[in-house]
Amino acid sequence: MGPLPSEDPSSSGGLLRDKVVLVNGGSQGVGAAIARAAVREGAVVAVTGRRPEPGEALVAELAAAGGTAVFVRADLADAAQAKAAVTRTVEAYGRVDCLVNSAGLTSRGTLLDTTPELFDQHIAINLKAPFFAMQAAVADMVGRGAPGTIVNIITSSAHGGQPFLAPYVAAKAGLTGLTRNAAHAHRFDRVRVNGLNIGWTATEGEDATQRAFHGAGDDWREQAAARLPMGRLGQPDEIADFVVFLLSERSGVVTGSVIDWDQNVLGGLD
Repeated sequence: MGPLPSEDPSSSGGLLRDKVVLVNGGSQGVGAAIARAAVREGAVVAVTGRRPEPGEALVAELAAAGGTAVFVRADLADAAQAKAAVTRTVEAYGRVDCLVNSAGLTSRGTLLDTTPELFDQHIAINLKAPFFAMQAAVADMVGRGAPGTIVNIITSSAHGGQPFLAPYVAAKAGLTGLTRNAAHAHRFDRVRVNGLNIGWTATEGEDATQRAFHGAGDDWREQAAARLPMGRLGQPDEIADFVVFLLSERSGVVTGSVIDWDQNVLGGLD
């Protein structure tokens, strides 16, 4: 599973030099971009996902580039597996310094047509899994008396969102509150917890969602980009760079912040 990070401060460079980073939902999309960026900045990485193929492929890619990474197969709809991912990371590397909760379920549902089963799925993946992953990671940090950082990938829709995202919004709005609660509770433990409200992003998952729920064709990205202020969708690598900054000491004492990472301005009216 790879060596422990070196304690020699001159052994590597970057914002996350010698840090152990766990990226939940890290086998593709934004999570995979975060894993790549973390490795470039000197971290060793564990990534979770349900399917081994993309997870193992990412680990092989990172290893080929000289990085150290391990794939942890986990279905984050099961809170026990979310906690176990932290345990597996500690077994591999001895500790967890940074946690990113990037996994997300975006299946559609309105207030009127959402079933209890769909609602529970959103709560399980978008809120319950981050809760218990944070519980396990913070327990490791506090148990060692060490500082740590957590970044939760949320959504700009948590401010209210589209009518067809009712259960998604409910769960992600809960994650917003949890982010601030955990940050407040553990600020004297030097565990910093922040969130990122990302907007419309060009990922594999978004492509599948647009095709499955909105009948999108091959040119949906171009059509979407033409309607956006900057003329393009958000890019995973740009989000990843910002997440690395929040995980690193370069973001200073910032904690409990939920930052809108989007090109539309909340409250702005034309």
